[in-house]
Amino acid sequence: MEEVRLVIGKYPAKLDDKNRLFVPAKLRSELGSEFYVTLGVNCGHRCLTVYTEPDWQKLSENYNALPISQKGAATSLIFMNAVQCEPDKQFRFTMSQFLLDYAGIGKEVVIVGRAGQAEIWAAAEFAAFESENLTPEKLLASLEAIGL
Repeated sequence: MEEVRLVIGKYPAKLDDKNRLFVPAKLRSELGSEFYVTLGVNCGHRCLTVYTEPDWQKLSENYNALPISQKGAATSLIFMNAVQCEPDKQFRFTMSQFLLDYAGIGKEVVIVGRAGQAEIWAAAEFAAFESENLTPEKLLASLEAIGL
C-alpha cells in the first residue's frame, strides 16, 4: 500500500528576486523531492495548489480516464499551467510568473497544508480567507463534512 503523506501546518514565506520559494523544513519530507504546482481555488479565493508526486499521478490518471466530452477547458487549465518542481540544494523552487499573477502573489506568501496537498497563497489574500472562514459555524460544518 502506498504511503500517504499528510501535509499540514501554516508557514509564512517570501519569494526571492528570482521568483523562488524556499520550502520550509517541515514540508520537505511531506512534499517529497518532486511535486507539482498549479492553479487552485478555495472558497472563491485564488491560490495555488501543490500536489505531491503520488497525488499528481492519481489526478492525471483520473483526468485521462474521463470521456473526451468531460475534458473541458477548466480541467485542462490545471494541467497546462502546472509546473513540475524539484527543489535545489537549498530547497528552493521557481514559480512561473503566470501562476504568481493568477494567485496575486507578490513577495509575501503563506504555505498551508491541506491533507494530501498544500496551497500557496498571497499573504493578504490568505488573511482575508482565514478571517472569512474561521467562524464556529464554518468550522463545525467542515468537521461534520469530514465525519467528525
